[in-house]
Amino acid sequence: MVRLAGDYFAASDPDQGSVRMENITTTPQNFRNLVAYFVLAYAISWAIAIPLALSKRGIIQPIFPQWFHYFVAYGPLLSALIVTWATQGQQGIKELWGRIAKWKVGGMWWMVALSPLIVGLIIGLVMNLLTSNKISLIELGEIHFLPSLGIGALFLWILTFGIGEEIGWRGYALPRLQTESNALMSTSILAVFWALWHLPQFFYLFDPSIAVGWVIGLYAGAIVFTWLFNSTEGSILIVAIWHGCFNYISASNAENGLLAAVISTIVMIWAVAVVFLFKPKNLSHKIRFTI
Repeated sequence: MVRLAGDYFAASDPDQGSVRMENITTTPQNFRNLVAYFVLAYAISWAIAIPLALSKRGIIQPIFPQWFHYFVAYGPLLSALIVTWATQGQQGIKELWGRIAKWKVGGMWWMVALSPLIVGLIIGLVMNLLTSNKISLIELGEIHFLPSLGIGALFLWILTFGIGEEIGWRGYALPRLQTESNALMSTSILAVFWALWHLPQFFYLFDPSIAVGWVIGLYAGAIVFTWLFNSTEGSILIVAIWHGCFNYISASNAENGLLAAVISTIVMIWAVAVVFLFKPKNLSHKIRFTI
């Protein structure tokens, strides 16, 4: 059952023949469900990520090929499905799927979902025309641990770290956190767990020297995600596409990371604007989405 923050739902009372108002989720149960979700998401993802990190450091022999990195993304997804099934059964899975497949959000929000790709390509074109820093769009298809995929890399990002992460972080955790706290506080709590989830990747993929800037960028991204999620009334599909498009641009090494730096800076400015324009309570012109 889905509700807007602060709302209650009506339930019929067969003994009284009347309608009463009930709070959907008790805080202790919501807390237990969130703990179960985060623990399981970490366990599934780190079961792959930690062996990758240890083998990269020469501590153990490789267990998985390096391209298994892309399966790390499915920990949040699998955890969301398992905890939803265990606590809400088939009805919960049906509700979750409805938001995964929620595409009728209006053309403007589809433009927003694709905006990292659109803006990134425009910036690349302008830089090629006006500066000596030439950006090859072919480089956008070059990703870690796999051959160059061209435009196929965009679909890889959407189907792995887009769908895989967002069904969990925004699809499951965020609306439950927003039941208990305002949108900015919920986003901040989620950003901590989201950031720490990436920790093993700093031992086989990321350069530890970027950690501080990376965390700031991730927090800004989390705010933008909340704005987009609440504005589309819980569409997981839209935030997953945004995530995949952003990774396609930001994870590339186009012009030695210059394009990624520019698009990440835009997201940081965007996040500040969201907080000031829409305020911490909802981070959106609509009431924050809760379950």
